Amino acid sequence: MHVGMLARVVVLTSALTGSAAAHVPQRADRIQTAAALKRDKRKLWTDHVVWTRDYINAAVDNKPDASAALNRLMKNQDDIGAAVGKYYGAASGQKLTSLLKEHIAQAGDVVKAAKSGDKPALKQASDKWDQNAVAIADFLSGANPNWPRATLVDMMRKHLSTTTNEVQMRLNRDWDGDVRAFDAVYDHILMMSDALTAGIVKQFPDKFGTTTFN
Repeated sequence: MHVGMLARVVVLTSALTGSAAAHVPQRADRIQTAAALKRDKRKLWTDHVVWTRDYINAAVDNKPDASAALNRLMKNQDDIGAAVGKYYGAASGQKLTSLLKEHIAQAGDVVKAAKSGDKPALKQASDKWDQNAVAIADFLSGANPNWPRATLVDMMRKHLSTTTNEVQMRLNRDWDGDVRAFDAVYDHILMMSDALTAGIVKQFPDKFGTTTFN
């Protein structure tokens, strides 16, 4: 090969290699950003079910730490709303926080009614809780087309049913059942958290590129 031509090939190869290398950190950064989002969302939703459990246990057993657990649980709703607000605006984050605080307050009504054994009151409280769950699903699906309404309604209702079972096991003093119930709550909330993360990643390619994150 002619020396001049060989030099041009070397230069071109170096340029292409350098260009490809320049894209590697950007993609790596986006993957790391998606991984951080998944981690942070899991932390928030784990706090949600952990502090709900603390509150349920304290409320069922009339423990003095019930209000402290409830206050921490309510703070978690502020945290979740603020995290959502980073992508959808402060007003949207505040709206979600409001809906989630209703979710917690109504959960307290469910616990109270279940504890009293008042079946009509329990049905009324459970129906209101379900309506709030649908409202949360409506809000989220309206914000992100990658969060289908029907899927979110199913997820929210599953969250309610697993939490209700947790309350019932506690009331029944079925301690093995109580442990299994919380395992179900925890497994489901991680699945739900990851589904929400995947929707955000897909909706914001400028932040995450074409990263596939499940």
